Amino acid sequence: MTTTMKAWSNAAYGPASGFRLEQIAIPAPGPGEVLLRVHATALNAGDVRLMLGDPLLVRPIFGMRRPKHPIRGMEVAGRVAALGDGVTDAATGDEVVVELVGGGGLAEYVCAPASRIVARPAGVDPVQAACLPVAAGTAWQALDAARIDSGAAPQRVLVIGASGGVGTFAVQLAALRGAEVWASCGERNRSLVEELGATRVLDHRTSPLADLPAAHFDAVIDIAGGIPLHDLQRLVRDGGRVVLVTGDGGHVLGPIPRMLKAAVRSIGSRRRIRSLAASPKPAVVRELLALAAAGSLRAVIEREYPFAEASAALAHLEAGHTAGKVVVVGTA
Repeated sequence: MTTTMKAWSNAAYGPASGFRLEQIAIPAPGPGEVLLRVHATALNAGDVRLMLGDPLLVRPIFGMRRPKHPIRGMEVAGRVAALGDGVTDAATGDEVVVELVGGGGLAEYVCAPASRIVARPAGVDPVQAACLPVAAGTAWQALDAARIDSGAAPQRVLVIGASGGVGTFAVQLAALRGAEVWASCGERNRSLVEELGATRVLDHRTSPLADLPAAHFDAVIDIAGGIPLHDLQRLVRDGGRVVLVTGDGGHVLGPIPRMLKAAVRSIGSRRRIRSLAASPKPAVVRELLALAAAGSLRAVIEREYPFAEASAALAHLEAGHTAGKVVVVGTA
């Protein structure tokens, strides 16, 4: 194996146009880590936020003046190329999927904690698999937070922002849990969202949520953002929940003010509003991969980019209004 690799990097916060393809040293896996040869990297809205350093609230964690992780990409499918000290439950050649904290996927190689890697079933190709850890994992955790359970009585859930990366998985997973799924998205994506399992599709920008009956849903999953909290809370029945997935907000504090307002509105209310902070959950990724292998779950991929055009993939995502996922296919 050579000692250097290609990677897309930007040492400063800023737009996708600032990324450059560089030749850098291949990282060495530390104790408890594995080195992966990257097959595919799926991109998310979170990659854009970290790329821009927006909101400013993220910078104390991810770098005040410049990003600690100059390489973007948090969802990766790859092959184990080397093991760090103490790794006993993985082997070189294993095909795996992982969520990286901070990024690093837009490179030929990346190091990842061995505790977070999940074996990729042979029946799930790397491009599909790379879309699952963050996007599908967030959708899964949102439905858990909303208490949409396949073992419960029939439930009705509204997914707002249903055509994006998280939304397309939320619709499918809610339907798989036996819920009656209503969805809001742009008109151009109506047929797509219906195919994914939505019973009724509307566009809240042209069909106001205020026109929907009060207490009509067991849960509302808000991925789009920008909707007054009282409008969301009105839609759920007593005992129901609103789950905020979006990180929208101001340039400085981001979603924090909205999260605080949600907490205040939940005090003493039987219609709770929860702000979701999704986290890496390998056990959930394993379940998602099993669903994908069974043909019950699929990633909606708007566009695949070759590794040589990764900066264009970031620019496409930065422009907004992506339907489903954007994936960068590695050189391996």
